[in-house]
Amino acid sequence: MLLWLAEYLQTFHKGFAVFQYLTLRGIFGVLTALLISLCLGPWMIRALQRGQIGQAVRHDGPQAHLSKKGTPTMGGALILASIAISTLLWADLDNRYVWVVLLVTLLFGGIGWVDDWRKVVEKNSRGLPGRWKYFWQSVFALGAALFLYSTAQSPLETTLFVPLLKGISLPLGLAGFVLLAYFVIVGASNAVNLTDGQDGLAIMPTVLVGGALGIFCYLSGNARFAEYLLIPYLPGSGELIVYCAALVGAGLGFLWFNTYPAQVFMGDIGALALGAALGTIAIIVRQELVLAVMGGIFVVEALSVMIQVASFKLTGKRVFRMAPIHHHFELKGWPEPRITVRFWIITLILVLVGLSTLKLR
Repeated sequence: MLLWLAEYLQTFHKGFAVFQYLTLRGIFGVLTALLISLCLGPWMIRALQRGQIGQAVRHDGPQAHLSKKGTPTMGGALILASIAISTLLWADLDNRYVWVVLLVTLLFGGIGWVDDWRKVVEKNSRGLPGRWKYFWQSVFALGAALFLYSTAQSPLETTLFVPLLKGISLPLGLAGFVLLAYFVIVGASNAVNLTDGQDGLAIMPTVLVGGALGIFCYLSGNARFAEYLLIPYLPGSGELIVYCAALVGAGLGFLWFNTYPAQVFMGDIGALALGAALGTIAIIVRQELVLAVMGGIFVVEALSVMIQVASFKLTGKRVFRMAPIHHHFELKGWPEPRITVRFWIITLILVLVGLSTLKLR
């Protein structure tokens, strides 16, 4: 929005041309989202407290979590609002990628909002039934995948690239692309949601992975950088650095209130939306496999649940004391802040490994 204004003002003064630079708008995107989060955070927490929108706690989980009962939840709305406002202000709104990612974020956030509302307001412990949650996730993910495939302007946009191996690429075709995009978007959405079980545990890895994906977006959208680094050149994808920057700013602003002991929880409204956004961005810049590396914590959390369920159904025994795996470490006696910070450190290492694939070809 402000880019259009700058383009108009540029006719009066050439200095406004500086707003054409992606890096500058990315910086403003971070700062805008951060300031919105920090300013609206206290007000939102008070509003959630007045509405008695508090977290319900499982009695069969770690006993330390019982003290969290009643802590305001659905704070992910703060993240989504900050991202949306900052993106709409600083991004090029003629860019199709911006709208795809923003709409996926808000639509998946809508699913999470319904689930949270039914749990904490209507006191329905089931929330949104799983079959309906997966149905709507599937509808929105498939819609995004079909749109991206139908609007692709180059075969590179629908080709699978293997990190570290510059000579290996696999044209996916309609079925292959849509299927891969579906699993990445829905899988990332649910993986982040499963990780969101401790104060600050999910948001910082999301910020780190989102920031790294922003780097991939910027480089993929620049013909010279893409040619030098041997990554696919995807015109227009660089504009997503503004969205990724807004995600980083909004996430850090939310972490101000979500750090241990949390004043507010993200809820499904934030976790489902942010995971879906990461998956969609990875699909756009053709870095699905790198996302699995950088988001390794999310992958392990999701796998721990699958392994636990499969083991219990097949043998009647549990592999972990409790799933997702962060609860396993809690029941082993690890303090919550130790688990959180160690997961952050692991994510930072994995993100650096993912970024290293830019040069290791």
